[in-house]
Amino acid sequence: MNSDTAPSQNAQPFSMDDFAQALEKYDYEFAKGQLVKGTAVQHDADGAYIDIGGKSPGFLPRSEAALERVENLADVIPLNEELEFIVIREQNAEGQVTLSRRQLQIQAAWDAISEIAESGKSTQMRVTGVNKGGVIGQVEGLRGFIPRSHLQQRDNLESLVGQLLTATFLEVNPEQRKLVLSQRDAMKAAAMTNLTEGSLVTGTVVNLKPYGAFIDLGGVTGLLHIKEISGTHIESLNTIFKPGQEIKVLIAQVDEYKNRLSLSTKVFEEYPGELLEKFDEVMANAEERLEKSRSQQES
Repeated sequence: MNSDTAPSQNAQPFSMDDFAQALEKYDYEFAKGQLVKGTAVQHDADGAYIDIGGKSPGFLPRSEAALERVENLADVIPLNEELEFIVIREQNAEGQVTLSRRQLQIQAAWDAISEIAESGKSTQMRVTGVNKGGVIGQVEGLRGFIPRSHLQQRDNLESLVGQLLTATFLEVNPEQRKLVLSQRDAMKAAAMTNLTEGSLVTGTVVNLKPYGAFIDLGGVTGLLHIKEISGTHIESLNTIFKPGQEIKVLIAQVDEYKNRLSLSTKVFEEYPGELLEKFDEVMANAEERLEKSRSQQES
């Protein structure tokens, strides 16, 4: 045997102490907020131990395993399945870090909610409780709030507990963990999808102002401006309308961004002021009058 390749008689076997010293040469520092991948190697009553490639397994408290309350840890953190975690507490004296899955899911939920809110779409909130100001509930696993003024049902709020309410977002603030929704606006937006410019609809007078009448169109309120009522000057709306009165109107404009409807009735007139003189007759023949007006505009 060549002396260059012969093992040294003084060589010592590679012991566990040597292995530990070799590990010390590697940097296993984990920073708070760092994303890591790991696999659960053990469950106990308080949480799970996660192998993330460090000197010591990381610890995942039961309360940080998921957004919802966890009954069986193995259901959400199976053994030997690689998952992603975030470091929420840096290494202790034994080199162990504290991990979380819940914080990752919270961030994902806020991202999903922000996307829905920006699109203007509605979501659903499961009502879990009531307070003096309205109802609280769960939206994408997060705590949401609907003020009483933005609920369709404003009395006996306790009866809403357990129900799913369709709502749109009023405020989404991840920094302050603030999520405020409106059931009223969601219903209004849904109703507006069925209303198109140029259509004739029947509504009810709900309020009178010096500048016009507000007309309820089945959950959506539109403004019939005083200048759109008739082709002649009107001194007072009280001489024409009263709350609760049924009226046919033309949808002149739909502003979906602001959830506003502009209405008109002067298009039904065959001459300026006819609506004031023959209100019932004009309303009875509104459909024919509208078609006649359109035909005249096209010719």
